[in-house]
Amino acid sequence: MSPRSRSLLPLAAGGLAIAAFLALVARFHHPAHGLTVFYQLDADNAAHAITALRAQPVHIHPAPGGYDGLYYAQLAFDPSLRNPELPRAMDSLPYRARRILAPALAWLAGLGRPGWIIHTYAWLNVAAWLALAAILWRLLGVADTRGWLAWAGLLFSAGALSSVRLALTDLPALAVLAGALLLIERGRPRAGAITIGLAALARETSLLAGAGAAEAPWFSRRNFLRAAMAAAPLAVWLAYVQWIAGPAGQGWGNLAWPLAGLGEKITASLRSLADVADKPLAWTTLAATLALVAQAVFFAVHRQPADRWWRIGAAYAALLILLGTPVWEGFPGAATRVLLPLNLAFNVAVLRARAPLAWLVAGNLTVLSGLLALRDVPNDPREIAAATFGGTAAVARAGDGWWGREQTSRHIWLWARDRGTLEIRRWSHGGAPVRLEFALRAMTPRSVVVRHRGREIWRAEPGTGFSQHTLDLPGSADPVITLEFASDAAPVPENAAPGARELGFALYDLRLTAAPP
Repeated sequence: MSPRSRSLLPLAAGGLAIAAFLALVARFHHPAHGLTVFYQLDADNAAHAITALRAQPVHIHPAPGGYDGLYYAQLAFDPSLRNPELPRAMDSLPYRARRILAPALAWLAGLGRPGWIIHTYAWLNVAAWLALAAILWRLLGVADTRGWLAWAGLLFSAGALSSVRLALTDLPALAVLAGALLLIERGRPRAGAITIGLAALARETSLLAGAGAAEAPWFSRRNFLRAAMAAAPLAVWLAYVQWIAGPAGQGWGNLAWPLAGLGEKITASLRSLADVADKPLAWTTLAATLALVAQAVFFAVHRQPADRWWRIGAAYAALLILLGTPVWEGFPGAATRVLLPLNLAFNVAVLRARAPLAWLVAGNLTVLSGLLALRDVPNDPREIAAATFGGTAAVARAGDGWWGREQTSRHIWLWARDRGTLEIRRWSHGGAPVRLEFALRAMTPRSVVVRHRGREIWRAEPGTGFSQHTLDLPGSADPVITLEFASDAAPVPENAAPGARELGFALYDLRLTAAPP
């Protein structure tokens, strides 16, 4: 292989890694909800959400289990914090409002329009991942396999991919922070200090990276000014938050006595190997915890105070020691996200020091947990069609009366005994009305009628073969329209087996499209 070909291999591998990431994210994209499944908005929090969010096509998880992204997504509708509904919608408005950078960026990208903001915030972590990929490639100077491993190890880490999956602020903070450190390395320390300040508006602990902006002598006027420049944006914003929303009591509970939280986490992780049914989840959580420990140990063993990356790593290693139970608990736990800057400093320091490959592998075992974060795509078993067109988003779900959704790689269908209901949820801002396109098939020839609010609005005579039909939804101000498909003909057994289902007709391959004016 020629030297030129060898130099192109890391670039090709980088392109494949980016394509793999985008493919993983694409699995979560919904025709109507977009990527709002990342918000982890459950039914209870949806009931208390601000009106602007509830008016948008956002995915709602039927089971309880909301997470922090749902709060930041709502802040994106009004980063000024003046919406009177915000306090009721948040677990703690003063606490969540401290991390305003990501919501503010989503508001700007959405031009303040709710119909755009609902999606721009969902895509923000994806954009941050791509930006970090470009910045990190330059910071690491990727030119060989080791460089690529360090690059991919951070991008596919548990902290990075968990932030994407849950629409959090950690990855945007890291992308901005990496940009700040790149500016400092290129001889622009003031711009770097200001950019660290911006990162702190996404995650307060980003200020610890200021250790990398300092230069000897440490107690100099120059270092003081850079520290002040980094701290100023957060200080000003916190003053505004306190004025608008009051003081934030949360935060200090995330710290504990040295190593107390880590000790609990390791004990709990070992116990989960036997207690937790999802073994991959348990094992990858243990691997991620040990990887963080390996990163901290590296900086304890390889002491280089003159190196900016060692100082950054040491600062976050100290934070690791002080993290409390709330940050460690769970699978894999918030610590993998909080300590993303430690992961960044570790990968840069290990690569530049040409440390043994074992260090690089051990410190990047969080990748196993990271890939698991994008493993499971939520699925609504009652949904049979969804679409967005002409300013309208719509979702159709099977209601009562059907035997349940059935499908192959090419078809989705519902069998009914004699009647079944469809619920069509629409979100329209002056958009097109909705048309249903579908096929019917009957066990024996019969009439099938569609009723809305007890009034017949459509009728067809399907046979035993497939017949194609269209139905325009009736005009209604209600966001949810319920249609009843019914037949008065007697159902017949689907086969001769005892207990066979009694079937009348089936609805096949429903599509939602724009109805003509």
